Amino acid sequence: MTIVQGPVREAVPQGPLKTPFYPRVEKLDTVNQWHEWKGYSSPDALYCGDLEYFAIRNGTGVFDLSPMTKYRITGPDALDYLNRLVTRDMAKVKRGRVAYAVWCDDQGQVIDDGTIFHLQEGEYRLCCQERHFAWFQAATIGFDVSVVHETEEIAGLAVQGPTSYSVLRTMGVEGLEELKPFGLIHVDFQGSEMMVSRTGFTADLGYELWIDPGKALQLWDALFEAGKDYKIRAIGTHALELARIEAGYLAPYAEFLPCDETIRTGRSRSPLELGLEWLVDFKKPNFNGRRALAEEKRNGSTWRLVKLDIEGNKIADSSYIFSNPKAKGDSIGFVTSAAWSPVCKQNIALGTVLVPHGKPGDTVWVEVYYQREMHWNRAMAKATVVDKPFWFPPRRGATPPGPY
Repeated sequence: MTIVQGPVREAVPQGPLKTPFYPRVEKLDTVNQWHEWKGYSSPDALYCGDLEYFAIRNGTGVFDLSPMTKYRITGPDALDYLNRLVTRDMAKVKRGRVAYAVWCDDQGQVIDDGTIFHLQEGEYRLCCQERHFAWFQAATIGFDVSVVHETEEIAGLAVQGPTSYSVLRTMGVEGLEELKPFGLIHVDFQGSEMMVSRTGFTADLGYELWIDPGKALQLWDALFEAGKDYKIRAIGTHALELARIEAGYLAPYAEFLPCDETIRTGRSRSPLELGLEWLVDFKKPNFNGRRALAEEKRNGSTWRLVKLDIEGNKIADSSYIFSNPKAKGDSIGFVTSAAWSPVCKQNIALGTVLVPHGKPGDTVWVEVYYQREMHWNRAMAKATVVDKPFWFPPRRGATPPGPY
């Protein structure tokens, strides 16, 4: 008897491993709050999550994103391969541009989302949260393309906030004044090539720096020397998460569960259910999940992602959503991410509700539980569905951003 073995799941390094920037980050740690990110040690906070958040909104916050999973995709069929893999038309993403994208299974359910950097003709880098090497390799059948896992070969920093442009200009980075959102440039840093992309996870002015790990510490030192008069601070995941919710950005295991991780049906989501219909291009040739998504578009979706402006100041973390305050039956959905926004002075949340609920302007009710002095309290809070990010300052899209 012959046993046919399927693709082996990509191995996650057994850690905790240290990123190239770890020696600098570890020296700043005062609270010893760390978590494991794909085998690497990553800080939740370094001194105070709230103060680190204000570095993003008032100065420059620096986050070590080296553990982000990275794949290099090259070859004569690289474009055709990506167009089959993801739902958006990658032919529209020119060289020197970055695209946000999602990829699905044959049922049109989201496996993951990420960013795709068009580096050169026939050369791309895909960055995402999860590891998908087996899936990406299986998808190469029939294409003249190479997919290489290069996470350990690229060190990365997110440099985010209103003074980030000034910091990088002071450090000597040239060409930023012409760099538009989702653009990228290659510059020289102490004899090595550094890629600078105008991307980020904060809905603010910001950049991401990508460099050889051997130059990581020199880059950190130069960056913080340039930013000493611009309120530059290292930040952890808690600060970035708050900025992410204000931006209305999706996160795996929060707004959606990768469909290859689900056990029960109905627990995954399609791009249409996540508000990402703009990423699904039915005009291009066949792509993974196209038939299922076309059927969903004709017949309608089951779920809808919503942004909620909630009354009061009690955070609606993991709360149920109802159609009216006296509802005693089944809920219409639930909150996926929630926070009090210091900069917006709003109680905000992202959630998922059953269609036809959740159209912009609709009023829903959120069941909030909160604890005070060891006693749990319940409140029904009124919420309004909004259709814009909670935080989107003009400087985010300004080119050039100008000094701050």
